[in-house]
Amino acid sequence: MGCLIKRAPPARQRLRELPVRAASPPRTDQPPPVPRSRRAMEPPGTAGAPGRPWEEAKAFYDNLAPKKKPKSPKPENAITIAVSSRALFRMEEEQKIYNEQGVEAYVKYQLDHENEPFLPGAAFPFVKALEAVNTQLRELYPDSEELFDIVLMTNNHAQVGVRLINSINHYDLFIERFCMTGGNSPICYLKAYHTNLYLSSDAEKVSGAIEEGIAAATIFSPSKDLEVSENQLRVAFDGDAVLFSDESEQIVKAHGLDMFFEHEKAHENKPLAQGPLKGFLEALGKLQKKFYSKGLRMECPIRTYLVTARSAASSGARALKTLRSWGLETDEALFLAGAPKGPLLKKIRPHIFFDDQMFHVEGAKEMGTVAAHVPYGIAQKHKRPAQEKQTPNSK
Repeated sequence: MGCLIKRAPPARQRLRELPVRAASPPRTDQPPPVPRSRRAMEPPGTAGAPGRPWEEAKAFYDNLAPKKKPKSPKPENAITIAVSSRALFRMEEEQKIYNEQGVEAYVKYQLDHENEPFLPGAAFPFVKALEAVNTQLRELYPDSEELFDIVLMTNNHAQVGVRLINSINHYDLFIERFCMTGGNSPICYLKAYHTNLYLSSDAEKVSGAIEEGIAAATIFSPSKDLEVSENQLRVAFDGDAVLFSDESEQIVKAHGLDMFFEHEKAHENKPLAQGPLKGFLEALGKLQKKFYSKGLRMECPIRTYLVTARSAASSGARALKTLRSWGLETDEALFLAGAPKGPLLKKIRPHIFFDDQMFHVEGAKEMGTVAAHVPYGIAQKHKRPAQEKQTPNSK
């Protein structure tokens, strides 16, 4: 007998014989499949995100990308503000180490703490306001180089540079130009940097800059904090021996106030000679006009003030006519007739106030104003003893 071979049923029949399983209900917690073409466009980590448009994803990546810093203007086109490291940052502890332990201990301390940013100093709000003006100028004039350019000017050693750079980056300041002279005075470099204003906490260096014909002032931290504008730069100037020469100061010192008033009345139409900060006011006015030409006089981010102890009726006309003869103006002119300046400055809230007499500088500091002393004119040659008070109407 031949063997009988049992054939396997056809595949179709086998499928029919398999037990039927109940179909699982569709899951509702999963998003529908994304088409392949769309998945290829989605950034990593967002695959399957329902309805996220490409524009939103692109904006997401743009925010992650490092911001490109603007290009520094050429020095000959810019308004250059040279600021010392001790004016920009608080360095009292470091200065104490330098004075008590010497330069080597000072440098070592800076290297050991180079990842710790310095605290903001007296000139910090002023520098931030300069940068705020630059931002608005770049929006109106993208190709213009008529901008503020801040230079860090210091006699620190180059080894300290890393901590200074880290501090500048920490506060997102745009300071690209450094001058670190390793213990030598930086005054000889100011003209090479086309400096329009030099701010330092070192009175001796400031006096040296003034003697070189450069606008300069010794800046002081206020006794208390006073909030200032983040969007509008406010600069207040004294008149005599700051914007103007010390001609009138000499009359006061030699002959008293009565003769001063007579002299000013007789010479009302004769402009005063320029003082050390006239050029800086001129530079501010030049930038103001760029906003005026766009119809933004009332929205201008620069505002200037003349704050003087002169009396408006007896000696104010000559000051205003002098400014007019120069083609300059201040947004506000405040004649105090000998009254203290501190309370008024508290209302103005300038980023910086310039005066040639420490009496007014001290009064401004007490009210919370960042004040800067301009060591210029006859008042510097006849300094009174520290214990003797100066009279406010001597100016």
